[in-house]
Amino acid sequence: MPSTVVIIPTYNERDNLGSIVGRVRSSVPDADVLIVDDASPDGTGALADELAAADDRLHVLHRSKKNGLGAAYLEAFDWARARGFDYLVQLDADGSHQPEQLPALLAAARTADVVMGSRWIPGGEVKNWPWHRRMLSRGGSLYSRFMLRLPQHDVTGGYRVYSADALERMQLESVDSLGYCFQIDMLLHAVRARLTVVEVPITFIERTLGNSKMSGSIVIEAMGRVTIWGLTGRGARHANPAPAPATTTREL
Repeated sequence: MPSTVVIIPTYNERDNLGSIVGRVRSSVPDADVLIVDDASPDGTGALADELAAADDRLHVLHRSKKNGLGAAYLEAFDWARARGFDYLVQLDADGSHQPEQLPALLAAARTADVVMGSRWIPGGEVKNWPWHRRMLSRGGSLYSRFMLRLPQHDVTGGYRVYSADALERMQLESVDSLGYCFQIDMLLHAVRARLTVVEVPITFIERTLGNSKMSGSIVIEAMGRVTIWGLTGRGARHANPAPAPATTTREL
């Protein structure tokens, strides 16, 4: 059977960690879990070690400092690929990504290189967000799609499944985005590599515990980078000629 690891980056997520790990283990009991902690001062890393001591399919990767979401995922990808996992899942620690929907994403991964949990396709939804947060997220996706000629709808979403083969073909050494723009950068690499990308609708729920790491300045910085990419020819429209990448949606 293909092996799966669910990667959960953390920074000050002690209040959420136990719950989200338990939900993942219940939803996909055959999967491993990798917690990647960026030296959280609230003791998240210590709690992760406690959980791992009681579960041999739970692993912890400690990083020396907070150095961006992208850097955490790239290090986790290297860890997982070195251990031979077939599917690598990105999942937030704050409860916004529902582990109960992961089986649907993994089912779609059987016939796709990359599966994206999408808030902005039929069947997808966002709960407990104010209108301005919805506009910011949806507007960011629309602008990025336009500038980079990406066919996907939720280009900033972070609930994803990558096959190990897809990551091998995506040339991760050229991914240089560490923050909010990381998800866009990864998708752009997937599209330029002519991978099959599938969107599956998800329900995104705003966190109830802890503080969001998102800010307006982070989004503005990301959109500035997208603008530069679009104007300098890094977008998908400049990929090498080949059959267009597949993009479909599937109902849960």
